[in-house]
Amino acid sequence: MTWILSWTVSLLAFIKAQIVILLLRVLSAGPIPRHVAFEMDGNRRFARLTGRRAVDGHSDGFHTLKRVLEMCMRLDIRCVTVYAFAIENFNRPPDEVGALMKLAEERLVEIAQNGALLSRYGVRLNVLGHRELLPMHVQVAIDKAEGMTRQNNRAILNVCAPYASRHEMTSAVQSVVQQALDKENFDSSLITEQTIEENLMTSLGGSPPLDIFIRTSGVKRLSGFLQWQCCENTQIHMVDTYWPDFGLWDFVPILLDYQRKVWARSSS
Repeated sequence: MTWILSWTVSLLAFIKAQIVILLLRVLSAGPIPRHVAFEMDGNRRFARLTGRRAVDGHSDGFHTLKRVLEMCMRLDIRCVTVYAFAIENFNRPPDEVGALMKLAEERLVEIAQNGALLSRYGVRLNVLGHRELLPMHVQVAIDKAEGMTRQNNRAILNVCAPYASRHEMTSAVQSVVQQALDKENFDSSLITEQTIEENLMTSLGGSPPLDIFIRTSGVKRLSGFLQWQCCENTQIHMVDTYWPDFGLWDFVPILLDYQRKVWARSSS
């Protein structure tokens, strides 16, 4: 009897996987966004709902990231950007921050290894943010993971940590001003919206313009994530699902809405 139950579970899992693959193929026949960003919110609240520690929710969130990233790669989305750790998150309890640093150190190298997710799909890893604020052992792990994927050129994964839009914009302005000062004669005309955008961390990493911004957990604000990049052509979606629970059936309506709007613009 046990083997029948096991066989049935395996069969159902196989059928479900085939349905997902078929659905992704159908979706990929239409317009596909080049760049999708996820504000991965709700890990701690998800953990509390199940009576577990905050770090357990973050670990669940990492597994969701792998699952969602694989969906994006199957859809041939060129760039995925995720908000992994805000600069202000350093104000959280020290034990939670320490656990997050350990998780980042282990998981970034794990997904970058030869044969792992980023390698299989040819994804280059960029870690964007005020990296100097991280513990040295985490910085070393980031350098290692980025180096392992540096030759990948099919797609990009931007992991923003520790990140804040204000810091990114300030750094970009400082770079542009310094470039203008480095000229033999100071040229203020070099300080433009375009040159600032070219010096944003996402632009320096080769990311295309942002098409879709998704925040989970029902909170309806950007919270310092990609505020410059969220322009008039960016579709912003706030979904109620906590990040660890986010999946295909949350993503499909967003993609269909994107495709509908693209088709509407092309026919007008």
